[in-house]
Amino acid sequence: MSSELITTELVDLDLPDADRRAAVRSLANRLVDAERVTDIERFLEDVETREQQMATGMRGGIGIPHCRSAAVTAPSLAFGRSTSGIDFGAEDGPANLIFLIAAPEGGDSDHLAVLASLARRLMREEFKRTLLDADEPAVVASYVREEVKP
Repeated sequence: MSSELITTELVDLDLPDADRRAAVRSLANRLVDAERVTDIERFLEDVETREQQMATGMRGGIGIPHCRSAAVTAPSLAFGRSTSGIDFGAEDGPANLIFLIAAPEGGDSDHLAVLASLARRLMREEFKRTLLDADEPAVVASYVREEVKP
């Protein structure tokens, strides 16, 4: 297992355009396959609990579902891109760029640092455009690693 926050295997440039739960499950499966999540059902329950507290959609077509969970083995970021968009509760509509942040249960500072760093980058149009235009998961993983530093 890599210690990098995001790896090529955690990037899906053609996320199924179903609904929020299906999109999160698809990205969570990548975390399981990378041995970063040990119990997918517990992890998904923790993500949903967090989502019920406040929607994780941001203006500009962004979704950032996130949680701390005992099922997470290492701070991780999975990324998915949706062509038609997925509703994460943002006032301006569905999200095309989805970032699933998974933090270990005791990882308060890691979780918040990743969230803050990512939110700052998402204010830059160039960052979003690069992610929308990328055609290789390895390029996305490398770019996000370079830009998002907890």
